[in-house]
Amino acid sequence: MIYWDLFCAFFVPNIIGYGGGPAIIPLIESEVVGHYGWMNSQEFAETLALGNALPSPIATKMAGYVGYEVAGITGAMVAVFATVVPSLLLMLGSLGVLYRYRNSFRVKRMSQWVRPVIALMMAWLTMGFFTEGIENSGPIHMLVIAAFSGIALIRFKIHPALVVFCSLIYGGLLLN
Repeated sequence: MIYWDLFCAFFVPNIIGYGGGPAIIPLIESEVVGHYGWMNSQEFAETLALGNALPSPIATKMAGYVGYEVAGITGAMVAVFATVVPSLLLMLGSLGVLYRYRNSFRVKRMSQWVRPVIALMMAWLTMGFFTEGIENSGPIHMLVIAAFSGIALIRFKIHPALVVFCSLIYGGLLLN
């Protein structure tokens, strides 16, 4: 039964989500944290931070990690399979249709309406992480990490993976 739950937890967000890994993270969080309770919000945030710091698609890394934590190696394989294979098959099947109607006004309009929805979902996820960070580590540490990250990313154009790594070091050294 646990393998079926793992399959569903990653299959559903990857099928109904549109826009790639970052866009489906809130859907995965809803399943992993809200529906099944395999992690709490803090653990999910840490997993997401680690997944962002490593190369390759975020959703696949998260599926592998969560699947392994829940049901070992077989769980990781089931979760990664549920993340990759159905989406790949659906994408290959839909590609021909979209390519045929690529100049259609309706197809172009559909793509334009999806972007604001993804932006709102990402904003909701960010606010959730922000409030969780304030509750767990306090407003001063949260503001220090946010200010450092913002300045490093915007002003100095430091790679996001390095910013996440430095934030993890800060948290590991000062928030134990």
